Amino acid sequence: MITIGLTGGIGSGKSTVGAMLVQRGAVLVDADQLAREAVEPGTEGYERVVARFGPSVVQPGGVLDRAAIAAVVFNDEAALSDLNEIVHPAVGRLMLERVAEHAASDAVVVLDVPLLVETGGRERYGVSGVLVVDAPAALAVERLVRERAISLEDAERRIAAQATREERLRQADFVIVNTGTLDELAEMTRRAWEWVQTLSPGRH
Repeated sequence: MITIGLTGGIGSGKSTVGAMLVQRGAVLVDADQLAREAVEPGTEGYERVVARFGPSVVQPGGVLDRAAIAAVVFNDEAALSDLNEIVHPAVGRLMLERVAEHAASDAVVVLDVPLLVETGGRERYGVSGVLVVDAPAALAVERLVRERAISLEDAERRIAAQATREERLRQADFVIVNTGTLDELAEMTRRAWEWVQTLSPGRH
């Protein structure tokens, strides 16, 4: 098994690259999906989030209102820190469980982790290499406003809350610069897949 850490700032196109790698045969483990699982009703994470943020973040059906939580934490560093303390350890455990399911195989497992750099993911998950999808902040902001209907101010705030481009690039073993067309991105992802094939299994 080869494990790859896939990361990139919000609006970089990281999720698109992840989907393209899956088309080439990779197994994708998505930290954002695991973060949702970590706070599903009935979990310890759910109870802790409700206790911290109150019933206003619970939708009528009982599930958490992620938009309401985001609106709070992106304007309150202490609240964001509290949320991370609840969610990140649970996501880390779930991710290691998912990786372990493929340990005896020859699979390429891609760990899609937006905060890979911020949380020491290279060491934590013992990945064989780190693939960074990079885009200038101005372009990322433009994509968020256009494609996700996020306000300009909110987009800039979210990008500022993440690691800088320079910090991510220092951790990179392979970089995809996503500033062109979808076809160009597909070609760069093909080259990244060729790079993956040269790697040795990581530490698990």
